[in-house]
Amino acid sequence: MTKFSWRKAALVASVVPMLALSACSSTGGKAPDAAGGAGGGQVVSTPKLKIALITHAAPGDTFWDIVRKGAEEASAKDNVELLYTSDPEGGRQAQLIEQAINQKVDGIAVTLAKPDALKGALQKATDAGIPVVSLNAGENVSAQLGAFTHFGSNEKLAGAAVGDKLQSEGLSHPICVIQEQGHVGLEARCAGVKEKLPATEILYVAGTDMTQVSSTVTAKLQATAAADSIIGLGAPFTLTILKAVTSAGSQAKVASFDMNAELAQKIADGEIIFTVDQQPWLQGYGAIDAIWQNVRGGFEIGGGQPVLTGPSIVDKSAAAEALKFAKEGIR
Repeated sequence: MTKFSWRKAALVASVVPMLALSACSSTGGKAPDAAGGAGGGQVVSTPKLKIALITHAAPGDTFWDIVRKGAEEASAKDNVELLYTSDPEGGRQAQLIEQAINQKVDGIAVTLAKPDALKGALQKATDAGIPVVSLNAGENVSAQLGAFTHFGSNEKLAGAAVGDKLQSEGLSHPICVIQEQGHVGLEARCAGVKEKLPATEILYVAGTDMTQVSSTVTAKLQATAAADSIIGLGAPFTLTILKAVTSAGSQAKVASFDMNAELAQKIADGEIIFTVDQQPWLQGYGAIDAIWQNVRGGFEIGGGQPVLTGPSIVDKSAAAEALKFAKEGIR
């Protein structure tokens, strides 16, 4: 087990469902059962709310299925109508925020991957008295843009954790592959790695085209014989990178951020050395539940600071248990 144990991170993040349980019990409801489903739990007795969850998810990225599942479970418990929309382009994501304002939602949960593009729309939400929570990306600008709390991982800290872990494996020259240029969270991850390992090289790929990801990574590995490791910043991209390493005839070790069941299996099999899990289910669950609690009683989780859901490193020693949860769609 590594320094950034996923159990430790889960313990830190457990404040979210625990607070949800206490708030729920005051109205006679029950939290979701331990299996992760709504189980026999009752819906709270508070009035029905309409909450928009607006992300920068790109089509086909399974990470967001997990975020959405957490949000849906919180919505089921909290008597919330969840309106989920997404667009990876900042301007269109801003339009989705304005659409939610026009729909007179009771709250907005939003990712801040392109914060400058969202500034005007979020100001309109604030002016309309709509509570805003951010999640996943943009923790450093969350408060400035009007969110009362943020759920996610400190991405630069997560990158530094990766750098430390690679160094402990005797690796010093990684390639950090960014699938969306300008995404503040992804840039911060690679910056954190580079802070620990100055020889780190950044490679930009078009994450919407896996064929291009594969060809670009293959070419880079063939041209960079000194590279001893390569890092994908999302499970689908890392799995493509893994195939590209084989195609390139490279000996580079593969590491990742985020997780799905297939990637967890690759870690268990020793094909990927580790991943950094930011626990996306908690991000979705916590964001929706925090808005419900804010509307319910004016509560503001986090005390003005981000609520961290990671980083937690999952290596081969933790892969079996992580795989069990990944197969349930909550890791």
